[in-house]
Amino acid sequence: MANSYSDHAITLKTPEEIELLFQANQIVSGVLGLLETRVAEGISTFELDRLAEEYCCDHGAQPAFKGYKGFPASLCASVNEEVVHGIPSKKKILRQGDIVSLDFGARYKGFYGDAAVTVAVGTVAAQVALLIEVTKTALQKGIAQARVGNRIADVSRAVQQHVEAHGFTVVRQFVGHGIGAQLHEPPEVPNFYQRQASPRIMEGMVLAIEPMVNMGGAKVKILQDQWTVVTADRKPSAHFEHSVAIGSEGPRILSLKPSGGVLPSAVKNA
Repeated sequence: MANSYSDHAITLKTPEEIELLFQANQIVSGVLGLLETRVAEGISTFELDRLAEEYCCDHGAQPAFKGYKGFPASLCASVNEEVVHGIPSKKKILRQGDIVSLDFGARYKGFYGDAAVTVAVGTVAAQVALLIEVTKTALQKGIAQARVGNRIADVSRAVQQHVEAHGFTVVRQFVGHGIGAQLHEPPEVPNFYQRQASPRIMEGMVLAIEPMVNMGGAKVKILQDQWTVVTADRKPSAHFEHSVAIGSEGPRILSLKPSGGVLPSAVKNA
């Protein structure tokens, strides 16, 4: 979820805290993995929300978004031109050729997980498929720059350069964020380069890096529900996100899908 964050200083996490963040993020990864298998023509975003909440609670966690600043659901489900914060609805039925961005957060033992994927419904137009692939790769390139000694701006630059090299644009009104005992913590992690000094990346930081990429222009609007963000030109948008811990040997993706689809026992048996 891309939103405002707390006004405290950047907090560096201990190895024990990072392990709890890993467990929270593995639950999020499990939710998104389940939803990817259920996205199909004819399913409602309301049903995806129900599945997400059920999985989260069955694994001993609480949905992080539900009730957050008044958000009415557990899952952000954003279809086609919806960028982020789409509210699930029984009336919103996925159709062949749609894309849906699924953003989910979980709270587990006092720590948060947050990740997102964009999924195609059946076969999509070639340019839409490229949008998804470019956004996913932009996230990977941003994560690769999340190393001790670099700056947040290095992450931002890597995302922006990859996106714009393919003729797409990055959203500027919503950004990534720190994550830990709060869902949104400093620092902000923009997907575009800014000239002013940005925070130095340090061991123990945990960042939610989340490119939001538009097929058309970068401008967005918020709908009357006060949540759903759409592209101003109503062209499609894609969104990918991982929560990443910064270690001495490089970034560790906490929300990466577990090998074989098996959750760590500490999470699975919670």
